[in-house]
Amino acid sequence: MNRVDQVTTVAGRAIDAAVARLADAERTRVPCAPVRDLIGPDDLDAAYRVQAAIGARRVGDGARVVGRKIGLTVGKRPCSGVLYDDMAFIGGDTVPADLVLQPRVGAGIAFVLGKDLADGPLDPEQVREAIAYGVAALEVCGSRIGDWDLSPADAVADNASAGAFVTGPRRVALRDFDPEQVEMSLYVNEISIGGVECAGDPLDAIAVLAQTSREYGTPLRAGEVVLAGAAGPMRPVAPGDVVVAHLSGLGAVKAYIGRRS
Repeated sequence: MNRVDQVTTVAGRAIDAAVARLADAERTRVPCAPVRDLIGPDDLDAAYRVQAAIGARRVGDGARVVGRKIGLTVGKRPCSGVLYDDMAFIGGDTVPADLVLQPRVGAGIAFVLGKDLADGPLDPEQVREAIAYGVAALEVCGSRIGDWDLSPADAVADNASAGAFVTGPRRVALRDFDPEQVEMSLYVNEISIGGVECAGDPLDAIAVLAQTSREYGTPLRAGEVVLAGAAGPMRPVAPGDVVVAHLSGLGAVKAYIGRRS
């Protein structure tokens, strides 16, 4: 039995109600109330059960898992969401404005795995050996929960606010750049949103993600993308916006936010 099946004490009917609330927000495109009244604000195991149930529906409708994203960190545990093929875009693409509810954009490093992270110690050194390359990435986060009113459990249940991601053209092996030294600058409509150096070593967070994913029975696999988290501020975006990020050593990535028809 996987950890997600056995740890939480939240009743199945509460899980089902949280799934229904978030699914209804997705269907109607109207943000909903938080789900912490159903599963509690801090029960991450219950939240992952909600996330997994919604993901199973998505896969059942034809979506394919292509990776993970690291979101907020609770204690020493980085929370994560699942990336699907219909979230993936390449630099220069238009991200449909109605794809993501309450969209906010940020930038960071996307790592692509060349090996599975399913066995062994899953420490940062093994993570380093498993990564094929890194690329500059934009992340268009979204929340089905109104006004981004998120407790940790709300965020996880809502798939760690995963919405869409855009990867740049330049693929760089880890031997050719230091993730801890990457500096990022973000522009929306040519207006600077700020620039920062990535905080900490993202390989540490990916190692914890790999360990947690294995515990939940969904280990990281070769070919998957891992978004290591946005460096710097997140900025709300609207139809017609043009977003560009520059990451030192990794180049630039650009995306358009498409106007609604």
